[in-house]
Amino acid sequence: QVHLVESGGGSVQAGGSLRLSCAASGSTFDISAMGWYRQALGKQRELVADISSGGSTNYANSVKGRFTISRDNGENTVDLQMNSLKPEDPAIYYCVATRSHPARDYWGKGTLVIVST
Repeated sequence: QVHLVESGGGSVQAGGSLRLSCAASGSTFDISAMGWYRQALGKQRELVADISSGGSTNYANSVKGRFTISRDNGENTVDLQMNSLKPEDPAIYYCVATRSHPARDYWGKGTLVIVST
């Protein structure tokens, strides 16, 4: 089992910044990818960004150039730096970690991001 705890959500004005953090504990030795998804009210959950154990990153087009994902393999943490937040960014942001053997995704409980205009 992998347990994920997110932190750093909150309320910010449009154009502002927030940094989300996620810490993994438990059976973390074979975590491959880690990442962030988000789900806005009335919408499907969508990928925001993910990062492999080797540091390769992948971003949703809507956040490219504004968000940066980073990871500390030794500490089993993944962060999401969110800059230039827009009114379309509010959502519950979920941390996800993928184990290799057996292949399975683990999810955090989510952290709420609010962007005011």
